[in-house]
Amino acid sequence: MLLFVALVIVSIVLYIYNKVMTTRTAHPITQRYYNSMAKLFLGIFIASFGAGQYLFYETRVSLFIGILFLIAGIFQISHGWKASRHYRNEYYKHAEA
Repeated sequence: MLLFVALVIVSIVLYIYNKVMTTRTAHPITQRYYNSMAKLFLGIFIASFGAGQYLFYETRVSLFIGILFLIAGIFQISHGWKASRHYRNEYYKHAEA
C-alpha cells in the first residue's frame, strides 16, 4: 500500500514539473515533449491511484472504479510514451540540422 502512495506522490510531482517546464520553454518541439512526458506521469498517477483505492477499500464498487482508473491510466501511459518517443526523435533531428 505504501508503494502506491509513494508512486502517486512522485508521479504527481513529476507531472507538475513537466507542466511547468512546458510553459517555460520557447521551442515548440520541446514544449510538446514536456507535455507528452506530463501525460505519461498523469497516466501513472491515475493507474496507481485506481490500484491503491481498490487495495484500500476492497469493495465491489471500488473494484469497478479501480478498473476504470487502471484502463484510463494505461491508455494515458501508452499515449504519453509514444508521443514522448516521437518528439524526442524530432528534437534530435532538429538539433542535428
